[in-house]
Formats: sequence, C-alpha cells, structure tokens
Amino acid sequence: MPPMTSPAALLGAPYDAASSFRRGSARAPRTIRDALASPAGNSWSEALIDIADPRILIDAGDIALDESNARDDIESGVRRVLDSGARPIVLGGDHSITYPIVRAISRTVPRLTILHIDAHGDLYDEYDGNRYSHACPFARIMEESLAARLIQVGIRTMTGHQREQADRFGVEVIDMRAWVRGTRPTIGDGEWVYLSLDLDGIDPAFAPGVSHPEPGGLAVREVLSLVHDLPARLVAADVVECNPDVDPTGITSRVAAKLVKEIAAAMQPVRLDRDLRS
Repeated sequence: MPPMTSPAALLGAPYDAASSFRRGSARAPRTIRDALASPAGNSWSEALIDIADPRILIDAGDIALDESNARDDIESGVRRVLDSGARPIVLGGDHSITYPIVRAISRTVPRLTILHIDAHGDLYDEYDGNRYSHACPFARIMEESLAARLIQVGIRTMTGHQREQADRFGVEVIDMRAWVRGTRPTIGDGEWVYLSLDLDGIDPAFAPGVSHPEPGGLAVREVLSLVHDLPARLVAADVVECNPDVDPTGITSRVAAKLVKEIAAAMQPVRLDRDLRS
C-alpha cells in the first residue's frame, strides 16, 4: 500500500468509448490540466498546501490507450503509478474507467471503501448490451468484491433495476432527498478510501459541461466539504465525465481543477500541511 507521505500523481485516462449518449470526455484531461495551471488562480489549496511542490503532486502524463484493450491499458497504467510509490488522481474520460482503476487499487490495500459522488448509480448489469458501459462500473466492481463498502452520494436518477442492484451489493445510497435531510457518509479513520467523483453529481448550475446533466444536484462547496472531511487514508481518486465539447466557457474544467487541487491536498497528512507552509 502507498505510504502516507507519498505524492499524488495526475494520470490522464482519455477514454470515452463507453459513453452511452455523447462522447467528448476523452478530451478532458488536457482541459483540466490547463485549468489547474491557469494564472487565473494559484497552486495553493484551502488548507494552505502548495500542490506545485513535487512532494505533493506530480504529473504522470496520460495512459496510452488502445480502445480495443482500454481496460487492461488503464489497469496497467494505474499499477505503474502505484509501483512508483505515488497515489493516482485519474482524470477521465467517462466513468467506465473506474472499474479497471479499482482493479489495480484493490490489490494494494485491505478492505477498500469507495466514496462515489454522482447523479447516477452506475450499477446497471448491462446498458445497451454493454456490460462495461459507463453506466455499469460499480456493478462490475461489486461483483468482483473489489471493495468492502460502496457509498454513493448525490444520486437522483435511481431506477428499479439499480435499486435492486444496490440492495444486492449492500450499497449505501445517500440520494439527494436524504442529503437535503442531513444524511452524510460515515467513514472511519482506519478505512482506506477511493474517491470517484463524477462531475454530473454537481448541479449543472455549477458544472454544466457534462454529457448527462441532471438538475437538483450538489453544490461545489458541498463536494469540497466532503473532500475536506475525508479521513487521511485517501489512497486514490478519479474525476470523470467532464466534457469540454459542451463546456464553452471552461467553467466545468475549472471546477474539476479546483477539486483535483483539494483532493491532492487531502491525500497529505495534517503534519505535512504544517511543514509545507514555510
């Protein structure tokens, strides 16, 4: 398992062939990186951690993908980052990339907990005849027992089939109705956490540049609070489903970049926060 003082590593997974409605998210790793480096902002997180410090964040580039072998390519790319001692923050791409990422991550930690932020459950057994659609990654993950817990936040498109799947796999679903009543995820300090952040979990008023916008979602500040409140054992993350083709102002890429910055900072122990202020 990666040491808690290891840096985070940006890793692009420019893949959107499993998208069910609109492609375009394969171009997001570049636009998110551009937003992260933009002089419109700075490199400091809200916890006063400078992610420009290579002890905090490095860039591992993009995975070279062959669409016919994409899942294996993604899993191998993530393993290479883990083997280097870094903790990956994977920039998608569509949400199908989460399955091969978790396959790699699950080999490194015991009893993985996944915190999944999304408008959609992504629990279909198959979608349009494709078991590896971006609508299905968490069904594959739970079938293979790659995670001990799956906690979903922001869900607002549940179907009867997905409800059955959630019950079958013991998924802890905090839909938007429960969220507004005050329900929040409970994660212990000793758990190893993987964060999967689909940008359509955020209300399209804040992040319109996604392929499947769904009104009634989370505010950016609410998602940031979830990130800030995570336990220290954040082993890896993905940020997916930004679609630059429908994001003409670039605001969704900027939201993604803000979240990446705070995720990278959240991967560091509190003592590192203090040490790096000088």
